[in-house]
Amino acid sequence: MSSPTPPAVTLLTRPGCHLCEAARASVDRVTSALGLGWAEVDVDGDPELARRHAEEIPVLLVDGVPRDFWQIDERRLARLLRERLAG
Repeated sequence: MSSPTPPAVTLLTRPGCHLCEAARASVDRVTSALGLGWAEVDVDGDPELARRHAEEIPVLLVDGVPRDFWQIDERRLARLLRERLAG
């Protein structure tokens, strides 16, 4: 039996975003505690992402699905990731 694929955790940010600093710390705390990695994407480098999420930065995506924006709910993120890891 194979183990579940780790969830893809992505934080959409932009330079100079004060909320992004706190979001990075939150995502890093939760993913580190679960032994997971995560990626950061600067929306200013992708016109479609910038258009789609212009007023919501930072945005947290788990497996491509938006889960939080502006502030990260660490408990909810940890619960969601544990559920994904359990399969």
